[in-house]
Amino acid sequence: MPASTLLESARRLAPRIREVRDFGEQHRHLEPGVLAAMHEAKFFRMMIPADTGGLQTDLPTAMQVVETIASADGATGWNLMIGAAYGIWASRLGAEAAREIYGPTDAVVAGALRPTGTARIVEDGFVVEGSWSFASGIGHSTWWTAGCIVHDDDGPRKNANGTPETRLVFFPASDGEVIDTWTAGGMRGTGSHDYAINDVFVPIERTLPANAPSRLPDPLYNMPLMALMDSMMAAVPLGIARAAIDAFAAIAGSRMSHGSSTAAANKPAVQADIGRAEAALRAARSWLYETVEEAMSDVQAGRAVSTQQAALMRLARVNAMTAGVQAVDLIYTAAGSASVYSKGLIDRCFRDIHVAAQHTALHPSNYEVCGAVLLGLPPPRAL
Repeated sequence: MPASTLLESARRLAPRIREVRDFGEQHRHLEPGVLAAMHEAKFFRMMIPADTGGLQTDLPTAMQVVETIASADGATGWNLMIGAAYGIWASRLGAEAAREIYGPTDAVVAGALRPTGTARIVEDGFVVEGSWSFASGIGHSTWWTAGCIVHDDDGPRKNANGTPETRLVFFPASDGEVIDTWTAGGMRGTGSHDYAINDVFVPIERTLPANAPSRLPDPLYNMPLMALMDSMMAAVPLGIARAAIDAFAAIAGSRMSHGSSTAAANKPAVQADIGRAEAALRAARSWLYETVEEAMSDVQAGRAVSTQQAALMRLARVNAMTAGVQAVDLIYTAAGSASVYSKGLIDRCFRDIHVAAQHTALHPSNYEVCGAVLLGLPPPRAL
């Protein structure tokens, strides 16, 4: 599907998402009509390989689709980001297992990658048990994935370097249990509940080593895995911040604070704040897409992404979140008392982006990792 078609579909769907965004806030999952429309537009199939019935969309286009949907509603954009990004595992699984999981047109995989579960080796596979947190979109998913530490009869297995051996396992949603935990202040519509399974057999072909390579030559699937997935994540705060700035501009001609007879748009301090917000957002957006396009060009040319380049990509992703938060905070303050109403869009953007900012992939703690590389030191943790 051409990039222009996907982007046009996202722009057409955005007003409908805006109309029903309170549904996600109240019910903590996607509005059914919006979910159906997203399936019809094939948004969740963007990262699934063509040989599995997916769109195999280039990364910058997928990011723009996520950004557009997030500008209509942050939680819907986040759910799309997770559901689409998890299509990448179809390029790592064997072709038959990939078709089983991702072949149906309504396929969505949800789950957590952190290895908090146990996968005990048995004949032809593993018996899996455990619980996991923050499974965004689990309510509309068809399959779940989970990170596990591999155990044999002697206990946890170790890699050659002494670290635990880990695998991702995939199982039908009907095999697990959703644990209702998502009562967050923002991003309520993501439905990021906990989940658990108990003694479920998973055949070996539906599991992956944590660092499994792609079975396909397309450069899209040979990008560093977390760089690809987290770049899509970084598009979400860009969309949320865009929504906040636009919402403020729409009401700036009115008086927003008690005791003031001057419209917000006529106040020099407010004018400066919206200028700062716009500048921060546009600069962060440009750099994020620039680093992605540079990395894609290198991979297409057969060059590996260097440690320095990986650090700059991560820095651009974290900066996208930092700039998004900065922009929304400036708008929240500039809007005065108009910001505080829970049904208002500015309040929604404020709550959503501050919850999203706690995700480890875009957390400010990543500045340390990137700064170490820029100073010629080894990164404190893997990039």
